[in-house]
Amino acid sequence: MSYALEKLAEEKVFKDPVHRYIHVRDRVIWDLIDTKEFQRLRRIKQLGTTYLTFHGAEHSRFSHSLGVYEIVRRIVDDVFRGRKEWEEEDRLLSLCAALLHDLGHGPFSHSFEKVFHLDHEEFTQMIILGDTEVNRVLRRVSDPFPKQVAEVIAKTSEKKLVVSLISSQIDADRMDYLLRDAYFTGVSYGHFDMERILRVMRPSEDQAVIKKSGMHAVEDYIMSRYQMYWQVYFHPVTRSGEVVLMKLLHRAKKLYEENYQFKLEPLHFRSLFNNDVTLEDYLRLDEAVVLYYFQLWQEEYDPILRDLCHRFINRNLFQYVEWDPAVHDYKKLWELNGLFQEAGIDPDYYLVLDSSSDLPYDFYRPGEEEERLPIHLLMPNGELKELSRESKIVEAISGKRQTDHKLYFPQDFLYDETSQKETKKKIRQILGLP
Repeated sequence: MSYALEKLAEEKVFKDPVHRYIHVRDRVIWDLIDTKEFQRLRRIKQLGTTYLTFHGAEHSRFSHSLGVYEIVRRIVDDVFRGRKEWEEEDRLLSLCAALLHDLGHGPFSHSFEKVFHLDHEEFTQMIILGDTEVNRVLRRVSDPFPKQVAEVIAKTSEKKLVVSLISSQIDADRMDYLLRDAYFTGVSYGHFDMERILRVMRPSEDQAVIKKSGMHAVEDYIMSRYQMYWQVYFHPVTRSGEVVLMKLLHRAKKLYEENYQFKLEPLHFRSLFNNDVTLEDYLRLDEAVVLYYFQLWQEEYDPILRDLCHRFINRNLFQYVEWDPAVHDYKKLWELNGLFQEAGIDPDYYLVLDSSSDLPYDFYRPGEEEERLPIHLLMPNGELKELSRESKIVEAISGKRQTDHKLYFPQDFLYDETSQKETKKKIRQILGLP
């Protein structure tokens, strides 16, 4: 029997709080899970700094990746199998792409990406195609198989239906992270009827579609996503944690570039600071390593790095006020910037305007990126209709981007009146603080 078709002697299961059990029968999947690159995802949190807001949000990219795999396994084995639009030969490709889709995420991934100009999707491609244990497992299937898996994850594959299972407006990735994140944060609004959605999902030539009878379950899913973004992912305390984290990393990088002598040489950060990150360097980074340095940097000579590390480690985060650019012009921000400098508080690190933006659902606009392919409903007569044309609820939010702006600052500094008392009073007045 070929490696691609080989089954385990006995089915393996992972006990999971979201899906109850995650089932593995394929030797390829079991071997991929066992690779060091996939095991590394145990040491990367799924929700970055969200644990500073919701204390239960300690789950990992590892558990999420298994969850996405399990949803796709159920779709291809239980829903799509035997339907004429589905190619059974794409089964293993779908499972591997689902399992490995987040392989390139780093510690506190989005914050790290912004500071060091990294792209986790590029690292996912490098892990799958490079000299790695993952690549060696995939090549046992066939020489072109790693490239085929990488193309599905990169959304460049010709197999559009397979791509849509892990990357579309209703895919296994989103379904798992909404349910998983809702479970671990303890909130109620991320829940939706995934069982119903899977039952009414059907393969078509270019994407998975939903039977018309399942429209209300999809409406519930979209509203759950909307609520999760504004109540969890964009929570102002979580964003404050990200702001402190990013400023901390910016400060460490600036000090390195200025030849500052750290008490302990930041060896794991050296290639990041030099903008020359190899795959080997990247894979050595996880959140345990990063937090180790943050702990040490609480004792550094530099007062800004020391303070920011102390804030992040001990959750002494920045406070915030609403700051709508349409109401507060940039003259006010420049005035605050000057007052912070006058008060001896470096505005480059301690005055941050942060914006969050989300588009809960969008319809396809010709000429725009493919991922905006809308959700289609399969009508009883076999016709496909775009979701917002049938659903009044979805129509109401389609194409409407919501943006939120907040200004972050260290409130404790502003109430320390041992110096620059009048200047700090002016700052508080502008910010609307008592």
